[in-house]
Formats: sequence, structure tokens, C-alpha cells
Amino acid sequence: MANTNHPIAALHWVAIDVARYWNAVLVETASGQRHRFRMSNSAADMQSLIDFLRGLGGRCLVALEPTGDYHRPIAHRLLTSGFEVVSISSVAQSRFREAMFNSWDKNDPKDAAVILEMLKQGRTQRYVDPMLAGHHDIQELSKTYYQISRARTKVQHAIINHHVPLYFPEMHKYWTSTRNEWWVKFMIEFPTPAHVRRYTCQEFIELASPVVGRRVHRVAKLTEVWECCADSGALPHDPQSVAVQTFLFTLRHYQHLNDLRRQLEEQAQNLLASDADYINLMSLPGVGPINALTILAEAGNLRRFGHHRQFLKYCGFDLAKSQSGVQRGRERLSKRGNARLRLAFWLAAVVAIRARENSFREKYDRYVSSNPKDPDLKRIALTAVAAKMARVAYGMIKKNQPYRQFFEQSLPSGSIPLNRAVGAPT
Repeated sequence: MANTNHPIAALHWVAIDVARYWNAVLVETASGQRHRFRMSNSAADMQSLIDFLRGLGGRCLVALEPTGDYHRPIAHRLLTSGFEVVSISSVAQSRFREAMFNSWDKNDPKDAAVILEMLKQGRTQRYVDPMLAGHHDIQELSKTYYQISRARTKVQHAIINHHVPLYFPEMHKYWTSTRNEWWVKFMIEFPTPAHVRRYTCQEFIELASPVVGRRVHRVAKLTEVWECCADSGALPHDPQSVAVQTFLFTLRHYQHLNDLRRQLEEQAQNLLASDADYINLMSLPGVGPINALTILAEAGNLRRFGHHRQFLKYCGFDLAKSQSGVQRGRERLSKRGNARLRLAFWLAAVVAIRARENSFREKYDRYVSSNPKDPDLKRIALTAVAAKMARVAYGMIKKNQPYRQFFEQSLPSGSIPLNRAVGAPT
């Protein structure tokens, strides 16, 4: 086991430039001797590296540049073997390489040298292994949900923008939301007007009623559908044609993605039902099960951040500006943080400002009060609300307490200025 606690142990620097198949490794021992070699992403080569580092004795500090997810296995093996692992920002490495070599030219050995130099100067970031931190399962659940949602949205656009105008344009007005499952079931049973008109009105109503479900005025709705099919704008497809069969294939694929999404939502709720952080996040206005899952999956343990400004920077909600001489640029979001985490708070803010009463709605109204119709001002206001929501979420988890509606109003009058009031202590 590598010694990571002895204060006078010899310190060895290890830089790994991660790639898909081969990794460039550069080791500088405490005596200044350097070792360069290549290793594959195989268990045998990873164990050989661990044995080599253990043979050096003393303390080994390993730095690597995250590349996709190819760095995860080697980082996990090094951490479980007792070595210290830090990460190098890809953006920082690119800038550092250009300054170090005065060239944009790059290759794996050169990148390993850059990583080593940044490691020795302390220009590193903390590396958190999701499996060791305990949120690997929810992270994979969240990412899988995201991929299925993206695939589902792509199929949905194909149905609405391509298939419906060709096969059954009259049904477009009944598409009211992305969760109207009755619409998909109806289209699978009756993909074209010809499938509807081959029955009498009464027969059609009896066949379609179980598909539509128990809804108010379903007889009137189905009668309207049957009547509009008499003079439809759809192309004259033969019900048995290959084109109709492909349309049905797309509808069933969309229905399958809906089922997968529902299963993931149920699995997420069962997995996190007893999690205190999840329960607290669910009390925040605008945050639902999927947003709460995304926040916990992407941020991990929020208590590892020492201050809410660190968490805002991790999300990309910190402000940055460009300044040169007398010219001062406008402050704007850096957007250098976790994009999915930032999106989760943005979507939660969109829902929160639509509620009747909460401090997020008040903050938004104060921002847009000067010109409520200005789209740029509304976008800035929504960004400010999303940043506040991230700050409040951090405070809730840090102090392990749910959201308290209008927390600032429960304090003595005048203790918190209105422009600094928040929905929960941070």
C-alpha cells in the first residue's frame, strides 16, 4: 500500500495523458529521474503501473486529464490502491501547453509533460470517484434517463413534423402534451383516416373508447374525429402499405421509449425515497423527481463544497468579465461548470416563477418590473433566479433542512434587506 500520510515521505509525481486505447505515462521520482512509457486500458497494464509506483516507495501524487469516461477505471484502481489522484482541466491544460511551448502543436508525450508541470505547480482540481463517493448508481440512472429522453424527443419530432402531416393531419390538434399516452395508443390502432372510416360512427366509438380512456365528452371527441376523416387532408395511403407499417413501427418505438422513461422514473423514486437530500430538494419550488435526481447525480455530495460560491462556480453560475486597460467588458456567466446541473436549476426556475407565491417569483418580478416585455431582461432575471435556486439548494442540503417558504419574512422586520432576501438560509 502506498504511504499517503507520512509527512517526510519522498514525493513522486505521476502524469497520465488518458486516451481510448493507450495512455502516455510520465513519472518523475523524488530524485528527479523521469520514466516514460505507454500503457493500455487493460487490467494487466493498470496493475503493472500500480506495482511500479509501489516499488518507488514514499508518496505518489497522480494527475490525469479526464477524457470521456476512459479515465474512470484507471483512476478507480489507483484510488483503491491508496494513491492520491487529482484531475487537470482540459481548458487549462490547452492554455498552459500553448504558453509552455509557444505553439498549438500537441501530442501525447507533450501533453503528459504539461500535466506533470501543472501537477508540480498545484494547478489541479479535486477528483471525486462516483463509485467511491456512493452516487455512481444515481449518476448512471440520471444519464440513462437523459439519453432515453433525447431519443424520445427525436422520435417525437419525427412523428409530429413528418408522419402526422402525411398520414393523419387532423389528429395534430389533439396532441396536447408529451405525456398524452392515449394519443399514441389511438394512432397505433387508427394510423390513417382510412382505418377510421372503415367502421360506422357507432362502431368506431365502441372500439376507440377503451383507447381514449374515461374522459369527459369522449363520445363527442370521437364523433368529431370520425366526421373529419370523411374529407381528410392526408395522403391516400393503402392501410396495408409499407409506408403505414413504417409509421406504426415509429409509433411503437415511441411508446417503448415512454415505457422506459416511466420505469426509470419509478426506479429513481424507489432508490431515493429515503434519501434525506432528495426529500429536502423535493420541497424546493420547481424541483421535481427528475430535477432532484439530476442535481444529486451531477453534484454528488454538496457538503464537499466549503461555500455556496464554490458550488455556483461548479454549476457555471459564477460571473466573469474581460478587462483590458480602460476597456471593461460586461459581466456574464462563465458557463465553465456542469452544463446539466445548470440546466436542472434553469428548468426548476422556469417552473418556480410560474407559481403564485414564493421568493423566487418575487425576485423575478423585481428584475423585470422596469420592462416586463423585454426578452433580454426576462432571460437575465431567469438566470438570476436559477443561480439563487442553486444557492438555496446548497444551503438546504448543507444544513439538512427542507425549504421554508418566505424564510426572510419570519425574521424580525428589517433584518434582511429585500434585495438580499432568499428562500432558505445559505
